Amino acid sequence: MSPSFDTELLKELTETSGVPGYEDRIREVVRRELEPEVDRIRTDSMGNVVGTIEGDSDTEVVVAAHMDEIGFMVRHVTEDGFVQVDALGGWDARVLKAQRVTVHTDEGDLTGLIGSPPPHTLDEDQLDADPEVEDVYIDLGLDGETARERVSRGDLVTLEQSTELVGETVTGKALDDRVCLFAILEAARRIDDPEVTIHFAATVQEEVGIRGAQALGFDLDVDLAIALDVTVANDVPGFEPGDHVTELGDGTAIKLKDSSVITNPKVNDRLREVAEEEGIDYQIEVLPAGGTDTAGFQRFGGAAPVGALSIPTRYLHTVTESAHVDDIEATIDLLAAVLETERAEQSYRL
Repeated sequence: MSPSFDTELLKELTETSGVPGYEDRIREVVRRELEPEVDRIRTDSMGNVVGTIEGDSDTEVVVAAHMDEIGFMVRHVTEDGFVQVDALGGWDARVLKAQRVTVHTDEGDLTGLIGSPPPHTLDEDQLDADPEVEDVYIDLGLDGETARERVSRGDLVTLEQSTELVGETVTGKALDDRVCLFAILEAARRIDDPEVTIHFAATVQEEVGIRGAQALGFDLDVDLAIALDVTVANDVPGFEPGDHVTELGDGTAIKLKDSSVITNPKVNDRLREVAEEEGIDYQIEVLPAGGTDTAGFQRFGGAAPVGALSIPTRYLHTVTESAHVDDIEATIDLLAAVLETERAEQSYRL
């Protein structure tokens, strides 16, 4: 099945680097794609990008997705030339063995390897040990002197992976949250002469505490906030149905809660009503743990009503994050339909 959307742009978004606080490369792509679709665009001192389409009323809406991906910062280069790192975002160190990485230096990118010793050379304690990010060593294939000349403390590291179509899914690194950035960009292209003013926000530093969205919650005075992020799809062997959270291929997910937010019931009802009117597949998300930019706007936006759309994704925070093409399309369709039909008289007051 061939997706109806621009897979080349999605590939560029997911493969471009941008760890928390250093979203420069991905920010350039977002600005390039968003600027032709909006009336004005700005970047704040944290690096958030906001593109605005002016509406015919005083009502303002923000839709947001974060630009940053989980990664690392160099903390030390050993005398033998191995690089040690500090985590930027939530990593399970078990997934890091035998991965290829990119070390971003002032003089250019370097490829490195997180090696894994042959299991038959390890003793029982080593085999049973739970790895930590602090235990990671990146092999640059360079001697110690050269490595220390090329790599400095504070350089950034991202995992290296291409984005591919696998069956009916898109898989790669940084679908969290670039696939939702993609959805916002695609929705912006469809919006023409809205009644309400719409701010399309690409936020920073979500992976280290939804910091960019919190800042925008102060800076933007909106009547409605909708955040987009990926969510857990544990619909794989080893999980009971009650622990799946969402299912790939069942549609976009309307979030009711996670550990950071309980979304506005009237916003949820509106999302459901539009989905049903437009024949867009959707599912309900009740996420036991984790948080998104939604909480930033709810807590710091002056009691703004919030809602959230999520794209079900398997294998989160790995280089094989996977989302179903139908769910991506459903998310774009629902977001665009909601924005196109939002009216000034719509009330979400409880």
